[in-house]
Amino acid sequence: MSRSVLTLILAGGEGERLSILSQVRAKPGVPFGGKYRIIDFTLSNVVNSGLTDVGILTQYAPRSLMDHIGVGRPWDLDRSHGGVALLQPFIGRGRPRDWYRGTADAVMQNLDFIEDRAPELVLVLAGDHVYKMDYRPFIDLHREKEAEATCAVRTVPIEEAHRFGILSVDGDGRVTDFVEKPAKPPSNLVSMGVYVFSWPALRDLLTPERSDFGRHVLPWMVEQGRRVFAYEFGGYWQDVGTVESYWQTSLDLLSDDAGIDLNDLGWLVYTRSEDRPPARIGADARISRSMISHGCVIDGTVEHSVLSPGVRVGAGALVRDSIVMFDAVVGPGAQLDRAIIDKEAVIGADARIGVGEDTTPNRDEPERLNAGLTLVGKRARVPDGAEIGRNCRIDPGVIDRDFAGELRVASGRTIFAASAAS
Repeated sequence: MSRSVLTLILAGGEGERLSILSQVRAKPGVPFGGKYRIIDFTLSNVVNSGLTDVGILTQYAPRSLMDHIGVGRPWDLDRSHGGVALLQPFIGRGRPRDWYRGTADAVMQNLDFIEDRAPELVLVLAGDHVYKMDYRPFIDLHREKEAEATCAVRTVPIEEAHRFGILSVDGDGRVTDFVEKPAKPPSNLVSMGVYVFSWPALRDLLTPERSDFGRHVLPWMVEQGRRVFAYEFGGYWQDVGTVESYWQTSLDLLSDDAGIDLNDLGWLVYTRSEDRPPARIGADARISRSMISHGCVIDGTVEHSVLSPGVRVGAGALVRDSIVMFDAVVGPGAQLDRAIIDKEAVIGADARIGVGEDTTPNRDEPERLNAGLTLVGKRARVPDGAEIGRNCRIDPGVIDRDFAGELRVASGRTIFAASAAS
């Protein structure tokens, strides 16, 4: 199978709904689950399914993602036959002078790469979902049905269905209708953004006018009576496309019945892992129901939280219901409650993040920051003694003077870098 199937992972999305978490990196490169990145789950599914020929289509802020993937060694993809290739849009003679305009356009702009592989099938995956899936039964169904395209589908709560492509299927599993993100979904059977195409059929379908699989290619195929089938997936799958879903899915890993088992030795989630010392827990530290990565130094209290490698929690500090990313520092006596702290941020001594019960939505991003979560951006510095409310946003790179001496930041406000608080 590995020789006949080419896997393409779409990893170029801007991920605007993740606010400042995706401001400095592509969404698939956002840290998740302590030591992982979001894309690690898709990549691990690929190699655990025995697939070894992979192209990763990058575009928005790709440097962090490219550094993370490198030559693919953590996933055993550093090989001369197959392996992993990072594909970015580029300008050349006879090529459109444009970025990828959609998922299908991204594939079309890499036709030469695909033709060189001469695959039988092309597996197209989103790089920004957290799930565990063996793609082999999915591919087997596609072959059994002699399909031209097969979509992985699942049911979601009807109130969430408007965020996805909606399908209707007949008794044989053939797709009879496909509509992308309707305002009023007719059902809750949704596309997961996981497709397998027969390559000759897909090559003929790719045109500049049909730039997106969900909006153009699949609806057109169904309308034309092409052989499109659905594969119903019953396992764990989460789209972590919003700040709230990212936070909730992260903390769900801490439950006794977590939907995805990171300790499953038969289905490991692989990642690029740095050499760091074991976590060190101080004499007065207290930790409950949390995930503590290697290199952490804990001298305070951590409750129901996820800490990435290298995080330091000072004496007397409290981290509760929070996510703290690589090498961030929580100073002595500081408190975090329902906060997401990005890489290398510093929370000053006795500062408090997530203060009070006021849940006024963020005035700059009301549709993204409205669930009582406060974000502190990459390499931001929160001054000693600062009090920051809920639904606040402390932008990447903020330093003490950006607070303009104002140490109380009301809920719903933003502190911008190199400017006074708004």
